Order: sequence, then C-alpha cells, then structure tokens
Amino acid sequence: MEGDVVSVERVIPVAPGAIFDLLADVARHPEIDGSGTVKQAKVGSPQRLSMGSTFGMSMHMGINYSMVSTVIEFEENRRIAWQSRPGGLLGRFAAGRIWRYELEPVQSGTRVTESWDISQDHQRLLLKLGGLPEKTRSNMERTLERIERLTANHDAT
Repeated sequence: MEGDVVSVERVIPVAPGAIFDLLADVARHPEIDGSGTVKQAKVGSPQRLSMGSTFGMSMHMGINYSMVSTVIEFEENRRIAWQSRPGGLLGRFAAGRIWRYELEPVQSGTRVTESWDISQDHQRLLLKLGGLPEKTRSNMERTLERIERLTANHDAT
C-alpha cells in the first residue's frame, strides 16, 4: 500500500442523485457493503445523513461488534465521508478510518470513487501490513458493483 488511501472507481449509468440518496440512507448500508461486515443500523441512527450526523452500525467479522461513524464531509450529490470508530472510551484511542464517496457526473452517468482513508486511523501502520489493503480494495469494488445494481432502475440524467 502506497500512502494512506486506497481508492476504486466505477462509472455507474445513473445520475449522481440516485447514488447519493442510497449512500445517505444508513438503513441501506448493509445492502451496499461489499465486505459483508455491515449488518444493520443501530436504533437512533438518522434516516438520512447530513454534515455532522452520527450513526451506529452493528458489525460482524468473526465476532459481533459496533462502530460509531460521524459524517465529516458532505456535499449533496457530490461527496460524502464518514469517520468510523468503536463507541465509548475505546473510540478515542482506536480506529478512525474514513470512508469517502465522490460522485462526478460524466456523459454516461456518474463516476463514483470510493476511498478507504487511514491517514487519521490510530492503527494505520498495522492496517498497511499483510493483505488488508488489497482485500479492502476488492471489497470496495464489490460495493460499487452493488451500488450499480441497486440503482439500475434510475435514469442516467
């Protein structure tokens, strides 16, 4: 892994608004997650994300756990990013990775770039070891495939 960011992109033949609406709907995150670790939004999560929104997710990767995410970038139909950490005291000292989606209108629809940014993650050096960056890239490619499938019935304009 070179640097602290892994990104993938895909042109999806729908308008940015349809994709953004899917990304901003916390309840639909398990549907788009290409890793299979996101299970369901926690009670009390907002229906639609906005700048500063905080939401919880039930997760599973070998064991059940929870993450709390805060929206740190938000530009309607163009960009959304959230930073994820464990809840409580542990969240002050662990994790901090950022998941970012950038949407760019193109002639054939929307270029979607998903990024896994570990520049602010407390475990960034460990995360760079082994095959995790490549596994994350593969999972993100599956996420973009799922987004395309889930938005396929929308118009590209």
